[in-house]
Amino acid sequence: MMKSAKRRVKGAKKAILKRSFPATPATWILLVAALSAARYSEHEPTLGVLGKLERGMPWRQNLDPKTVIAVAVLVCATILWMLIGHIHQFILRQLLCYRAFLYEPRGKLSLKTKFWLVAKNPTLYSYEKSLPYLPVPDLDNTTKRYLESVRPILGDERFKKMEKLAVDFKNGLGKKLQRYLVWKSWWSTNYISDWWQQFVYLRSREPLMINSKLLWSVPSQIQSARAANMIHAMFLYRKQIFKEKLEPQFAMGIIPLCSEQFRRTFNTTRIPLKEQDHLHHHGATTHTVIYHRGRFFRLEAFYRGVLLKPADLERQILRILQDESKPVQGEELLPALTSAERNLWAETRSTYFSTGVNRQSLGSIEDAAVFLNLEDLEMDYWEDESEKLDALCRYLLHGNGHSCWFDKSFSSYIFKNGRFGLTAEHSWADAPIVSHLGETLLAEDIQCMGYKEDGHCKGEPEFDLPPPKRLQWDIPDKCVSIIESCQKNAEVLINDLDLHVLVHTAFGKGAIKKCRISPDAFIQMGLQLAYFKEQQTFSLTYESSMTRLFREGRTETVRPCTTESCAFVRAMLNPSATNSERKELLGEAVEVHVNGFRKAMSGQGVDRHLFGLYVVSKYLEEDSPFLKEALTEPWKLSTSQTATQQTKRTDYAKNPEMKTAGGGFGPVADDGYGVSYIIAGEDTIFYHITCKVSSQLTDCKRFSENIKKAMAEIKALFD
Repeated sequence: MMKSAKRRVKGAKKAILKRSFPATPATWILLVAALSAARYSEHEPTLGVLGKLERGMPWRQNLDPKTVIAVAVLVCATILWMLIGHIHQFILRQLLCYRAFLYEPRGKLSLKTKFWLVAKNPTLYSYEKSLPYLPVPDLDNTTKRYLESVRPILGDERFKKMEKLAVDFKNGLGKKLQRYLVWKSWWSTNYISDWWQQFVYLRSREPLMINSKLLWSVPSQIQSARAANMIHAMFLYRKQIFKEKLEPQFAMGIIPLCSEQFRRTFNTTRIPLKEQDHLHHHGATTHTVIYHRGRFFRLEAFYRGVLLKPADLERQILRILQDESKPVQGEELLPALTSAERNLWAETRSTYFSTGVNRQSLGSIEDAAVFLNLEDLEMDYWEDESEKLDALCRYLLHGNGHSCWFDKSFSSYIFKNGRFGLTAEHSWADAPIVSHLGETLLAEDIQCMGYKEDGHCKGEPEFDLPPPKRLQWDIPDKCVSIIESCQKNAEVLINDLDLHVLVHTAFGKGAIKKCRISPDAFIQMGLQLAYFKEQQTFSLTYESSMTRLFREGRTETVRPCTTESCAFVRAMLNPSATNSERKELLGEAVEVHVNGFRKAMSGQGVDRHLFGLYVVSKYLEEDSPFLKEALTEPWKLSTSQTATQQTKRTDYAKNPEMKTAGGGFGPVADDGYGVSYIIAGEDTIFYHITCKVSSQLTDCKRFSENIKKAMAEIKALFD
């Protein structure tokens, strides 16, 4: 109990000093000074409170009058400070509920919206406790909007059935489930995020491979130098998070976004357990684990409490590259366990890695700030060599099955020619957080640290350091057999993934904006047209949106396949339709899509609400045919835009070498596509298209060609 109380006091002190408390120490000092000046000048700004405190002190007879006044001023100032701070926080939370800016055109913000431009020097978590809680949408609106979204993809008979199920649900069981969800929203900071993490991610028993990745430019082709700079940049970024020096993000530069997900960027590992995994966040260790040629090395990034300079790190990394030792039994394929079905990995971990040297070495990996693979492969590409680009992006999704520790929050690759990539686990955060990390690392690497003319790190080594420590393992034959079977299963998944990167340079954001259309909506309409061209049908489409305008917000779903988008697609394929008619239908489809995106960001989405109702129904052991039907409809087209230029340090016009091809993920449905796209500056759009080789209905390159044709046909409407 004493330790718990001490932790709370320590946390309160930290909250005040870090400005996550409603008021700052500086305001308390100002209040004390103001009250002292008022008291000694015989003014009474506290409406008699200060005088009552002076007269009400039981020990005042034993104190000097000046001491009595000083104590009363301190007590009164503290009470006022806390009261004003909490009132300020309440008002700020109400103001942060403001969402009108989402509906205002860029460059024409209202006076209310411009109010947010007066914020001064915020720290990373300044706004966390003032952010509003995610609201529970109205049940009638959710069922209505759900029916509108599935109308174009269900036949008349299926739609009538679904309509009846929806009406029965909202008039019956839905009301009961809604009450429980509203009650939860009263006492939780976010009514859905904890369940989303628990049931969608941590309780999933599926392998973690084939999720997401990022790739960046190559300022140096010397592997050891690039690795040293990136490790140094990662620890600098981690320090910015710990010290809360990282600048918080704002939607459209106005409303603050929740920064909670940044906390677990480093030193975080998803620990496999039976039934449900656990996210383990160690805090602040000083080492990184490097995997090279099937061996694990523990590299200390600090010496005597000081972060090593890149030149020292490069010399340490060279020692690893020059180490000629061989992997011990089972060591080379050991990471394949993290690609396995989660219950198998949990059982294997408990049996063979819970004691002795194996537990110690596994602990070094799981507690490491960073996991980095020094690859022997040379991965490179040019824009006209699409096969090489595809191979690189495919490798960054899954490696060779054992080249990545998939449990880590993110794992890094440094290829032999200096190319750098990231593979991220998804349960701890969403893609924009990893993208922000990548952008900052690249900016630090290119703009701040740089390299010598020969490609090595700048400066000279300062310390005579001991070599990195090789992790030791004692893996028995039975465990080796399990590891080998995991590797074989991983290879099956790898061989079933098809990926193609479309580098669309015919036109980009610049030309789309001249059409007076949202670039995201333009791309989504292009995907709808391309998908129908290929499949001759419409399918449920997923587009990821964020809800970080709310505390602990994560994602929501936008449904781009609408009645309006389908009408537009049919018009594009109808020879008798005129361009004027097509443009009008496109405008209607875009307006509906943009409004859907705004509603999702405003906490009025459909899918997380339905998911929350479903979880409540399972807790209450109630069966809902409507929710069962609604949540089992497959997402045959799953899409997401990779966030880019999130920092002020990333300017593609000034620094075109910082352009990135973005990230990708695997398909959600066996016979569907996964499409991640990034708007890279004014003239380029990257599409990462994935599907399963085993599917007879999908083909990445074929879909890529249809996307190019669809984009050109929509653009031609405005030429």
